[in-house]
Amino acid sequence: MPATFRSDSDLSGPITCILSDVDGVMTDGGIIYGSNGEETKRFHVRDGSGIKIWIRSGYSFGIITGRRSVMVDRRAEELGIQHVSQGIGDKLSRAQTVIAELGLTVENVCYIGDDLPDLELMKSVALAAAPADAAADARDAAHWVLRSGGGQGAVREVVERLLRAKEQWNPILA
Repeated sequence: MPATFRSDSDLSGPITCILSDVDGVMTDGGIIYGSNGEETKRFHVRDGSGIKIWIRSGYSFGIITGRRSVMVDRRAEELGIQHVSQGIGDKLSRAQTVIAELGLTVENVCYIGDDLPDLELMKSVALAAAPADAAADARDAAHWVLRSGGGQGAVREVVERLLRAKEQWNPILA
């Protein structure tokens, strides 16, 4: 974990965009192939609810993943995620492009990652989060190591924690 302690409100204040990996963050990392070769993924409903709440609160959400999957496009469409980048080898470079397109800087970005391909991006943003079951190096790079595992509500946990720190969660409950 980064050496300097900063409170949730200090870290979350400037965050207006969450970028996330998929496998191991929005899913449990398992890839299931059916007998006809089709690939399936399991997404957690609370993550979807959290993403919708984040977007409805006026913030941006994007996906940057190394794999390509029709299910990711489908899930993103269901949730209203407009920034979806699949098959990305250099996640940091792609994130920089998305951030620029949104008119933001890295100080406005939280990235949720779980493994080695995420490290460079995690180290470059204002707030890095890792699911509880992320690889050790990802957990070490994270400002926030989450209670939830990948595919078990980790994204929702980040959304709720950010909105609570911004004092925007209670109005959602009302």
